Amino acid sequence: TLNTAEEQTMDKRSPKLRIWEIDFLRGLSIILMVFYHLGFDLAEFCGIRKILGIEINLYGTGLAVAQYFFAGVFIVLSGVSSTLSRSNLRRALKILAVAIIISAITYLFNSSAAIYFGILHCLGVCILIYGLTLQKTKPLTCAVAGVFVFGLSVALSLIMRNVSVNFDWLLPFGISSHTLSSYDYFPLLPWFGVFLIGAALGKSVY
Repeated sequence: TLNTAEEQTMDKRSPKLRIWEIDFLRGLSIILMVFYHLGFDLAEFCGIRKILGIEINLYGTGLAVAQYFFAGVFIVLSGVSSTLSRSNLRRALKILAVAIIISAITYLFNSSAAIYFGILHCLGVCILIYGLTLQKTKPLTCAVAGVFVFGLSVALSLIMRNVSVNFDWLLPFGISSHTLSSYDYFPLLPWFGVFLIGAALGKSVY
């Protein structure tokens, strides 16, 4: 039998264990998002409206539902993964740096539809806020905070129905002008709530 000291030495030397279901779902969501964006780009920029007999309808509800479903799974998994990381602030800054580069490139490519607050911007800010405020809290706290964000998002959408906005500087919170056009837009309301549900799952399950 191994004594306690030997067991601790083996634990230190053993490779980090991977959680296969998280890796599987993350990989699947990335693959599905790649296919979604491939179809979008072929239809939008190349005029190809059918692949392998499947018609690409950019403005149909099916494509919109698929986009938000894949993105939602990815954001939930990001929340779970953030509970397993000790370097959330560094991760957030790296993601935000890439997001800024994407904003610059898309602005140069097409300023009328540039990505100002896409999914990477959203994830970077979510991880940053979580790392600064909720990283050491209990699962219930994250779950309650997530529900609060959802409620705030619903209340805001009801209020904004009858309000006309002619500026976009609040677009990270889901408040933008009706003329806003962007290739990718994921505001913190409600997506930070989705992230926090993932964080609650991560803290309680893993």
